[in-house]
Amino acid sequence: MEQNPEIGASVQAAGLETNYHRAGEPSAVPPALLLHGSGPGVSAWANWRLNLPALGERLEVFAPDLVGFGFTERPADAAYGLDRWRTHLVEFADALGLERFSLVGNSFGGALALSIATTMPERVHRLVLMGSVGVPFELTPGLDAVWGYQPSLEAMRGLLDLFAHDRSLVTDELAELRYAASVRPGFQESFAAMFPEPRQRWVDAMTVPDEAIRALPHPTLVLHGREDRVIPMSNALRLLELVPHAQCHLFGECGHWTQIEHAATFNRLVGDFLTRP
Repeated sequence: MEQNPEIGASVQAAGLETNYHRAGEPSAVPPALLLHGSGPGVSAWANWRLNLPALGERLEVFAPDLVGFGFTERPADAAYGLDRWRTHLVEFADALGLERFSLVGNSFGGALALSIATTMPERVHRLVLMGSVGVPFELTPGLDAVWGYQPSLEAMRGLLDLFAHDRSLVTDELAELRYAASVRPGFQESFAAMFPEPRQRWVDAMTVPDEAIRALPHPTLVLHGREDRVIPMSNALRLLELVPHAQCHLFGECGHWTQIEHAATFNRLVGDFLTRP
């Protein structure tokens, strides 16, 4: 039977068997934790498959399935929120002996990265925030559709159209794969429990206070696609305004998938940023 590439190594974190992927070797550069987004059927591998090998040539990187997603054990109580995600991720780092690390947060993962960096800044080396949640914004129709996903092949095709500006990336084969992922046992149940209507409250619940963001001591790279229909580009500009040590790269001809649609440039920018002296 063919091995599912989405299943990697596992470790106990916050009492849950946690699935993760690793690339690269320990070095003088602090390792990076790659935090995936919150789409239906998402996993760390689906999110970071084009980035793990390239970034692993520059530094040690870890990509976990965050609690409630992918192939990490699901909690019986199905209660989710920033506190639980933050506890799970920090205990994941502790289980692997990672005292200090950079965080690369995609979308929902960006809010989690901000939450960790503002509550325990001493643990974080650098931040990369891409298509990030974490500042106030009005729920977009795109994000409403993502969080309100009801499993069907047509619904998944529609979501992939939202995520990618380059429609050549949105093949029937990819839609079938992501749909199949979204209906694996337990996947849709946990996903549906995370962001029920009214969904603006979940955007608000993942917002980090401005004063906490202004106090961030970390060098920060903000990335966003100009054509992003899920998270507004204004989020990137707001983060650039707030974060003292920030730089920003906006990708033209790019939707919500900067790490996929512009993988080579993404890998170079992020690799350079995380490894520079």
